[in-house]
Amino acid sequence: MKRNESRMEGLALRVIRHPLTFIQPATTSRDVLTFKPTFFLVAQHPDGRRGCGECSLIPGLSPESEEVALKALQQVAASGTLDPASIPSEWPAVRFAVETALMDLEGGGIQRLFDNGFSRGQEPILINGLIWMNSPEHMLQQAVQLIQHGFKTLKMKIGVLPFSEELMWLETLRNLAPKFEGFTLRVDANGAFSKPDVDWTPMKKLEKLADLGIHSIEQPLLASDRNGLAQLCALSPLPIALDESLIGVFGEERNRLLEFIQPQLLILKPSLLGGLAAAGDWVELSKMHGLSWWVTSALESNVGLNAIAQWTAGQLEGSRNPLPQGLGTGGLFSNNVDSPLAIEGERLFLQSNRPWTWPKSFQS
Repeated sequence: MKRNESRMEGLALRVIRHPLTFIQPATTSRDVLTFKPTFFLVAQHPDGRRGCGECSLIPGLSPESEEVALKALQQVAASGTLDPASIPSEWPAVRFAVETALMDLEGGGIQRLFDNGFSRGQEPILINGLIWMNSPEHMLQQAVQLIQHGFKTLKMKIGVLPFSEELMWLETLRNLAPKFEGFTLRVDANGAFSKPDVDWTPMKKLEKLADLGIHSIEQPLLASDRNGLAQLCALSPLPIALDESLIGVFGEERNRLLEFIQPQLLILKPSLLGGLAAAGDWVELSKMHGLSWWVTSALESNVGLNAIAQWTAGQLEGSRNPLPQGLGTGGLFSNNVDSPLAIEGERLFLQSNRPWTWPKSFQS
């Protein structure tokens, strides 16, 4: 779908609040989450089709607050119109909900937003395994389980514990490689290297991580420190990916950001960037700048994850981008929407013979 070309009027629209409850508390570098705000935008067409889009919010990271997002969605519902172009860029999760509800309707209301090998259930998407923050012992246990389930690429958060402790943990994890035939390890600092550290400079940390054969690091410094990020990207011994730095950056400023910082990788989260069309703009920019990228879900339910996965599969076709994607979040919630999505080993599938099972609140 090209930006701003589609809209649909005369719809019956409803906003359904559906906070997602974590099976186990999820520790991030910002907070410990037991649930997260989520809204579904359900659109009923006069001909009987029903489309559904998701507004997924991460408190403290999403530009919209829960109150702002709800008010904006209610305004959309009152209008009876789905028009992604009418949603301000500053409300990316709301725009994603409107965009994907519209695309679902356009695709027949069966949650097939794109026609490609993945959406037809023919081709899987390679994904990484995510190690959630916990005690070092529990994180190591997670890593072993992921490797035993077939994951060859792991991603973990760093920046919460003292770096010397994290370094010891990473060394232990890396030493598992001979036993499990090797694996790729990514780390995500979420800007934590901006914190003062009398023992370790950011560059010294990057050098140590490079010595361990770490594949890449996401967002070592805060997004506000563009000068520092540019300096690190110019000198870093391992690839640096921008994540939070992309949020809230629109128009020509996107190109200026990449020209100034010159990262090696981009991490794309459609719910935080302004939807699938906006994420597509970043893909095009990555081609211009010779950058690699991968897509990461932002703790969406299976509704949002399905849309992102189908879009990602289309972007990967013919792209020569072999990197595993960060799309394995569907099993985190106790009240997720039951979907045809399934993970087997390190691959995400869409089982086209399995139906969607919608909550009763969707039927009223």
